[in-house]
Amino acid sequence: MNVLDTLYSRGFIKQTVYEDDLRKLLDSESVPFYVGFDPTADSLHIGHYIPIMAMAHLQRAGHKPIALIGGGTAMIGDPSGRTDMRSMMTKETIAHNCEAFVTQLKRFIRFDGENAAIMLNNADWLLPLNYIEFLREVGTSFSVNKMLTAECYKARLEKGLSFLEFNYMLMQAYDFYMLHAKYGVKLQVGGNDQWSNMLAGADLIRRKEGKDAYALTLALLETSDGKKMGKTQKGALWLDKNKTSPYEFYQYFRNVEDVKVEECLKLLTFVDLDEIKELCLYKDERINVAKERLAYEVTALVHGSDEAEKARSQAKGAFGGGGEMPSVTLDMDGSAPVVDLLVAAKAAVSKSDARRVIEGGGVKIDESKVDSVSARICDLTDRKEFVLHKGKKMHVKIILK
Repeated sequence: MNVLDTLYSRGFIKQTVYEDDLRKLLDSESVPFYVGFDPTADSLHIGHYIPIMAMAHLQRAGHKPIALIGGGTAMIGDPSGRTDMRSMMTKETIAHNCEAFVTQLKRFIRFDGENAAIMLNNADWLLPLNYIEFLREVGTSFSVNKMLTAECYKARLEKGLSFLEFNYMLMQAYDFYMLHAKYGVKLQVGGNDQWSNMLAGADLIRRKEGKDAYALTLALLETSDGKKMGKTQKGALWLDKNKTSPYEFYQYFRNVEDVKVEECLKLLTFVDLDEIKELCLYKDERINVAKERLAYEVTALVHGSDEAEKARSQAKGAFGGGGEMPSVTLDMDGSAPVVDLLVAAKAAVSKSDARRVIEGGGVKIDESKVDSVSARICDLTDRKEFVLHKGKKMHVKIILK
């Protein structure tokens, strides 16, 4: 089966160009392709997950992945999907963030053996550029009128688009051009918000080299009401366990909407399609089996099977199904306010968030409901060990030193 069929059957593909030609190319040879990653944080997050899985499927089909870290373009900032200008990043911060991506990517794609993946940084060719030479070599291939019709720019024209950001399309197109020249890259894969930039790169290759190049964009992971999936009360769902614990990660997917389980299994795991169909056959309480499988598979891919097993055991313990309930040891005593307890146990992101949850009636210590935002732990229990409940989905054993 052509890898495009695999990607289509699992729901990955949003847009592509010259599909028949691309299909023939992917059937006839090992195609070097690339995905770009913006190093604006020191961890990848769930928004990167679908492009990473697409890389894995393409590599399994015999094609060569290149993970391109945007160390150079991050010095400018991508205006796509933004209503304001991104803050500038230092070279040191960008370099640190680039290093942090390597370990996470290695869980999905191979960096050794046949068609091994490689990681590159576009700072290597963008930072040494001579501006006049760049304008003569690349700038002459771009029409300002055409650029202004791109969605990534149109949305910014009313509020104001800096000339710095206006260069971003040229920079990304130049990446594709350089990767084509140095590594034979013929395909760029990325998010659908990058469509205009990707087409610009393919067009630059055709103008400069007279050769074909292709672009393929991917679906976004969205909730049933069209919002980006992966937003939690604490913020983004990170792939770094120090930012989002494996248990929190597991619980997020264990509690995904029923209507999104099948889609998530197809996009975020390697579970066979026939098995996914069987798992999602029922839409009643039996869908929970599929949710548990989804949560385990995704957590295992991101954090390893040991962490996934531990998270599954903790989840069963927390919800009365056996296993070990998650626990946290805190350096506080019974005189501490429950508000502080919630923040320290990471059940709330701030004291104001903790007060809001208490006022909503969603907090209990053991079986005692917390009725007041001024309540202290000793008002509800005199034990050093107890269970903190937040809503119906978070249950954690607290041990006070």
